[in-house]
Amino acid sequence: MNITPIPGGVCAARGFTANGIRCGIKQSSKKRDLALIVSEKRCAAAAVYTANLVRSAPIKVTKAHLADGHAQAVICNSGNANTCNANGVEIAEGMSRLVEQYTGIAASDVIVGSTGVIGQPMSLEPMEKGMPELVAGLGDHSDFAEDAIMTTDTVPKQAAVEFEISGVKCRLGGIAKGSGMIHPNMATMLVWVTSDVDITPEMLQKAVSEDVKTSFNMVSVDGDTSTNDTFAVLANGMAGNPVIDRAGEDFDAFRAALHAVTVKLCRMIAKDGEGATKLLTCLLTGASDEETAKTVAKSVICSSLTKAAMFGADANWGRVLCAIGYSGAQVDVDRVDVSFRSKAGQVDVCRNGAGIPFSEEEAKKVLLEDEIDILVELNSGTASAEAWGCDLTYDYVKINGDYRT
Repeated sequence: MNITPIPGGVCAARGFTANGIRCGIKQSSKKRDLALIVSEKRCAAAAVYTANLVRSAPIKVTKAHLADGHAQAVICNSGNANTCNANGVEIAEGMSRLVEQYTGIAASDVIVGSTGVIGQPMSLEPMEKGMPELVAGLGDHSDFAEDAIMTTDTVPKQAAVEFEISGVKCRLGGIAKGSGMIHPNMATMLVWVTSDVDITPEMLQKAVSEDVKTSFNMVSVDGDTSTNDTFAVLANGMAGNPVIDRAGEDFDAFRAALHAVTVKLCRMIAKDGEGATKLLTCLLTGASDEETAKTVAKSVICSSLTKAAMFGADANWGRVLCAIGYSGAQVDVDRVDVSFRSKAGQVDVCRNGAGIPFSEEEAKKVLLEDEIDILVELNSGTASAEAWGCDLTYDYVKINGDYRT
């Protein structure tokens, strides 16, 4: 299947424009803090949300708006999570009405997102003042929208691809924010994806719900699950492909394109974990079944001791074995092999659950790189899984020790 990376983020697909401005929600910052994404046509829409029982008001409003499987715009602010606020739903609904007032798109067709500090008072006033500028500047500005949803992120996260469905060229692209409070089920702060594919809401929801199991649910930075996590996809049908209303080759092509974008965003989120210096990928093979593979891979990537060892470029494979052992999966630890790999090479450190001789000097070279693969072979079957995380550094505590101040 030919899936080609292209520029453009959420503006890569036909009929989508975006913008991001500074309206003053982040009062002590000159950074952008309000984003808007708009489609020319009403879209099929689908989303999945955080598993945290404490949920933001925007999630409650968005779930209600997506009950009919359609949307046409996304409005999102950073600097305030709009979570645990008495007037939270009122604010989120107010954001939707502002979009309706300035674009003509029905408030009920607006997805709402917020990210930032939990429990802080929030007002519509900054957004009311900023809306004329935000709407007037709508265009090919995926980068502005991305910038406006970032909090502790240090790098932008956007991706887009071009692919074919029944001989018709289609596009799909997305932006994401996420650096801290990243943990499986869901495992991102906010992800907005757009596409010009013609697909029914039911099939779109199926694609999104399945994709997250092997993308955002396989990312962990710090073991904390956010209150605001939302992964939403809008598809406006402007590519002109035959409508996807059932499983088959066209649906598979769409799912593959979606996964190409979400995996790239996953890697960006993990590599940009708060204070992180390295992207860690656990490549788990030889499991007895898929659930075992996913459980073990996530356990390795979530291990604080493994993360700390990777920060120190210490080939302490015992910490990997330890994480496998407490994962809860039924694994024969006497059959486990472990290796570390990077662009500097590969070092095998464990065979059949026991250490083997290796060069500490060569291992150090491998682990000093900024992207490291932790290769785990269970030798018990054919199932595999991939999970992403980052190292644990001094800066993580520093960032979160004074997050509000």
